[in-house]
Amino acid sequence: MRYDIATLTVRLGKAGAVVAAVDAALKAPEAKGRLLGCWASEIGTLNQVILLRSFADETELLSERQRLLSSGNPFGAGEDIARLAFDSYAPFPFLPPVQPGKLGAVYEIRTYMLKHGGVPATIAAWQAAVPARVALSPLVIAMYALDGPPRFTHIWPFASLDQRAAVRADAVAKGIWPPKGGPEWLTGEMYSTIALPTAISPLA
Repeated sequence: MRYDIATLTVRLGKAGAVVAAVDAALKAPEAKGRLLGCWASEIGTLNQVILLRSFADETELLSERQRLLSSGNPFGAGEDIARLAFDSYAPFPFLPPVQPGKLGAVYEIRTYMLKHGGVPATIAAWQAAVPARVALSPLVIAMYALDGPPRFTHIWPFASLDQRAAVRADAVAKGIWPPKGGPEWLTGEMYSTIALPTAISPLA
């Protein structure tokens, strides 16, 4: 299983039109992969539509990537997309595949940059800590990047920003989070986006 995050920075006032175009484009017979999430950024970099898709393997992912990069009208919304970026990921191997469902009203998409060689140690630290952490609130996925600098991204759903703050504080107070040994492999560079599910998002 491979995952792809496509980040569509859209022109002002065009997010609704882009989401509608994406919905149609991903239902076309030539489109590959499965849409799992479609969010609009709310806190962080604004005017972004963020797509999470799954693919059977790297070959399928790269084929779809090449198709979109070769198009003058990606996602059927080329005129309304100011910038298009793709990131490829492999899931932490102990996690189940992402399943669509109604998990939260807000989602946090968080990325940490890793020191060289940090992927195996990070996976091990998370494997030990995740069972206790997900007892407090669900985890959509944690996955490490296959392109670009060493990093990993994790996606969490919450009922509200207040619930997010409460859960995070509870996890720290109980010593559940962050995963023991995990921060030692972080460079300190990190970023986060709070995003809201759009009408077409299977994760809602």
